[in-house]
Amino acid sequence: MDALAGLLEGPRARGAFMIRACFDPPWCVRVEDRAPLTIMLVVRGEAWVVPDEGERLLLRAGDLAIARGPDPYTCADDPETPPQAMILPGGECTYPDGRSLKGRWDLDVRTWGDRLDGSTVLLIGTYMMCGEVNGRLLDALPPMLSLTPDVWDCPLTPILAEEIVRDEPGQEVVLDRLLDLLMIAALRAWFSRPEAATPAWYRALADPVVGRVLRLLQDEPAHPWTVATLATQAGVSRAALARRFGELVGEPPMTYLTGWRLALAADRLRETDDTLEAIARHVGYGSAFALSSAFKRVYGVSPQEHRTRAA
Repeated sequence: MDALAGLLEGPRARGAFMIRACFDPPWCVRVEDRAPLTIMLVVRGEAWVVPDEGERLLLRAGDLAIARGPDPYTCADDPETPPQAMILPGGECTYPDGRSLKGRWDLDVRTWGDRLDGSTVLLIGTYMMCGEVNGRLLDALPPMLSLTPDVWDCPLTPILAEEIVRDEPGQEVVLDRLLDLLMIAALRAWFSRPEAATPAWYRALADPVVGRVLRLLQDEPAHPWTVATLATQAGVSRAALARRFGELVGEPPMTYLTGWRLALAADRLRETDDTLEAIARHVGYGSAFALSSAFKRVYGVSPQEHRTRAA
């Protein structure tokens, strides 16, 4: 597994909230949906994205922004324009006073706003659930980031613009996959930027010793790894591996492996009906009890509670 693939084990959208927003000034939408990740692409015009904390962003045609939840933000023609609509959890839309906006701004299939040929057009895709996006990915991103056309040039944009307004059988699945591809392309561009604060383990994948060990852990989490067997695979001593891994990744190899195993278990609990015993074997625990104890210690809830909440 290469560095980017390891980072992008998610996202995997399922029934993502996708919309084409068309506005004429003045316009302002307050977003409080607590979604883990949202991507905004400006097709025409300009838009300000204003987080409650942090720097505001001015997006022009061709620019892309990614917002990491759950913090709220405002999207508007001007930072001083008062909100005209609210986006709440589950994609619910209301006026600022709480009255439902359902159907009021609908223009066409997945199209929302003032008029179809509005002066500003944005394509917006939102991952609705935390389990759809790898936690390590979210931890690696700032609350808000943007890419301009000089560093971001993706052929998926016109395809998404065409597909988002179609009403065909299986269209949600098509849009989910397009959103995944768009997000991956954007993140690939972002992590190549000098200002991107890439996580230590991501940078460590480039190291000839630690990178090999990380790939072994990611590719074969169920293997009964020890520091000794990992050191043998990497061609160094146990002490050298422990020291180098700690310096580059920020934690010992076995601690990293535990976190990776539990993250995989959390995904399988949400995505499958596998028994806890089967999941334990899949991710490298000797029994359901051992997995359950480790899971609760790290996540604060039992595997069954995690599965119930995800459902």
